[in-house]
Amino acid sequence: MGRGGEKTVTPLRKKTLLDAASTISGTVRPSKAVEALPTEELRKKAAQYGINTSVDRETLLRELAPYGDILLRNDAPKSLPLAPPPFTLSDIKNAVPRHCFERSLSTSLFHLTIDLIQVAVLGYLASLLGHSDVPPMSRYILWPLYWYAQGSVLTGVWVIAHECGHQSFSPYESVNNFFGWLLHSALLVPYHSWRISHGKHHNNTGSCENDEVFAPPIKEELMDEILLHSPLANLVQIIIMLTIGWMPGYLLLNATGPRKYKGLSNSHFNPNSALFSPKDRLDIIWSDIGFFVALACVVYACVQFGFQTVGKYYLLPYMVVNYHLVLITYLQHTDVFIPHFRGSEWTWFRGALCTVDRSFGWLLDHTFHHISDTHVCHHIFSKMPFYHAQEASEHIRKALGDYYLKDDTPIWKALWRSYTLCKYVDSEETTVFYKQRA
Repeated sequence: MGRGGEKTVTPLRKKTLLDAASTISGTVRPSKAVEALPTEELRKKAAQYGINTSVDRETLLRELAPYGDILLRNDAPKSLPLAPPPFTLSDIKNAVPRHCFERSLSTSLFHLTIDLIQVAVLGYLASLLGHSDVPPMSRYILWPLYWYAQGSVLTGVWVIAHECGHQSFSPYESVNNFFGWLLHSALLVPYHSWRISHGKHHNNTGSCENDEVFAPPIKEELMDEILLHSPLANLVQIIIMLTIGWMPGYLLLNATGPRKYKGLSNSHFNPNSALFSPKDRLDIIWSDIGFFVALACVVYACVQFGFQTVGKYYLLPYMVVNYHLVLITYLQHTDVFIPHFRGSEWTWFRGALCTVDRSFGWLLDHTFHHISDTHVCHHIFSKMPFYHAQEASEHIRKALGDYYLKDDTPIWKALWRSYTLCKYVDSEETTVFYKQRA
């Protein structure tokens, strides 16, 4: 289970913008800041990653070098222990009050109704922005506020459809799938296609080989090192990820999916996609029908009211939804302290614990129905309705102890840390953390 640097001597690679890209004995050289760390501090870092701490200082530096600036960051929480958890799923379930697992159709419909009322009110308020009493210059502020607010509320609607996909909306599968299909179609999401692949993500979270969405890249898949370390290149890539990462990145290409699908169709719209089994095909077709009917409605609205009007009222809030989905899910599963497992080291329970709770602030947490700040609970008990997740999370946190991951780092700081430092994982070790330098 131990982890370390690369096991083979690698040739010199193209020089990066950092002096740290030079090598020691054919492996990446640690930065001067890392070299200045006391030996005891290096041993603590090594223990965190499962590296043998009894070796000499030079070996420690060589083994730790690929982690780069990750070693210098003190703003991330401590990782969970590398040993398998000493408790079972039943132990955690027994720590949670029974009523937290109860699903109520009326309660779910109440929350959905509140969301839809907010959508309608925001749409009505936006319609007033064209009134002659509204100063023209103020519209440059008010329209973006509407786009963000409406997109955030619609993200909450998306989360309720997500509840339907997990069968936590109500005790009735047909009711869940009807509302999930209706709501997700309205947000241009193929419901059953997403439901099936998302279920596989939950079944394989934390697996290097099989996680359906967040399969970490290996060193052989890295781009040019200059692009790895350039702040401008990282910023551009973050913007691209947040704008097209959901569509077409995820829905059409499943771009960050596992390597086992390489060369195969990854589309959520293709009934014959590698993402699905033959028994899923009718559901995929039904999802496609919902998606294209909704898309046809958007096109019809553009013809009737003009593209600019539809863009202002629907398409730009839709892009905000996509932005939120990518930002939320990326940070739930990617950071310097989140391990991944390979082969026999991975189990469903260990993988479920390898996600993190993050708060977007009380207002967005409430608007998003706590999909981010109670995510550990959601991965352990995916059928638990969101309106019980906060209470359950308090009990789960106590039961998990050191195996509970929560990060209070401000969202944008956490995003920059994750994207600039989490570049790849070792391709052979069975317990891995992200590394920065290849």
